[in-house]
Amino acid sequence: MVAIPGGVFTMGTQEPAIPQDGEGPARRVHLKSFYMDQYEVSNEQFERFVNSTGHVTEAEKFGDSFVFEGMLSEAVKADIHQAVAAAPWWLPVKGANWKHPEGPDSSISSRMDHPVLHVSWNDAVAFCRWAGKRLPTEAEWEYSCRGGLENRLFPWGNKLQPKGQHYTNIWQGEFPTNNTAEDGYKGTAPVTAFPPNGFGLYNMVGNAWEWTSDWWAVQHSSQELHNPQGPSSGTDRVKKGGSYMCHKSYCYRYRCAARSQNTPDSSASNLGFRCASDTPPEPQ
Repeated sequence: MVAIPGGVFTMGTQEPAIPQDGEGPARRVHLKSFYMDQYEVSNEQFERFVNSTGHVTEAEKFGDSFVFEGMLSEAVKADIHQAVAAAPWWLPVKGANWKHPEGPDSSISSRMDHPVLHVSWNDAVAFCRWAGKRLPTEAEWEYSCRGGLENRLFPWGNKLQPKGQHYTNIWQGEFPTNNTAEDGYKGTAPVTAFPPNGFGLYNMVGNAWEWTSDWWAVQHSSQELHNPQGPSSGTDRVKKGGSYMCHKSYCYRYRCAARSQNTPDSSASNLGFRCASDTPPEPQ
């Protein structure tokens, strides 16, 4: 974990790219210091948790989870006869879960250092509790993402590829038909890939969406806030950071101010998390 110094920052943006997501208004937020996982929780870490606790994820209980069509084998695709109307590239795949991210014929054996996927909000909370941590609030997450920079689009500044270098794992090419994988990865990348931000945190945007503790709302006060926790109730939880599937033409959410939501029992092949804590981590 990395110690994140307390401070004041501008959360949200006055120039929302996706206004219906509640990215604005920009507001001043004061945060006390806290600790943040340097990396997204990996398959290896999640396996340790499951082996230690016997935890069964919600995707495993439900028997299926959503997978991006472009990652599926022809054999798995042939067995699927429904899709999400608004996003036909999302398919419910029987047997897709954290151990089998693209369905029963896939494995994580060569991806132990990649972010764990198909983890619901409830699963993420269970892992954090086991690890003696918690999920970050949306404000903590966004402050961490910005890495000490003010009013920048990305954790490293405003240019997506400074000096032509890739700083994040997102979609290159035409979404959803052709991912050229110019950044080196068609799906997820190792949690250690790409340069860290100013706080030393890796993959805050792109790679995998990350759950936060906040309930979802799109109306925000423009008043100064101190250690905000989000709304007291809701139906969906906030996720931040975008994923390897994000492309400016469709899902320009690999920005620090961007946000989206899912129900707490949702899981998908681009959704993971990292933990936060109020106290220094115990030596592992």
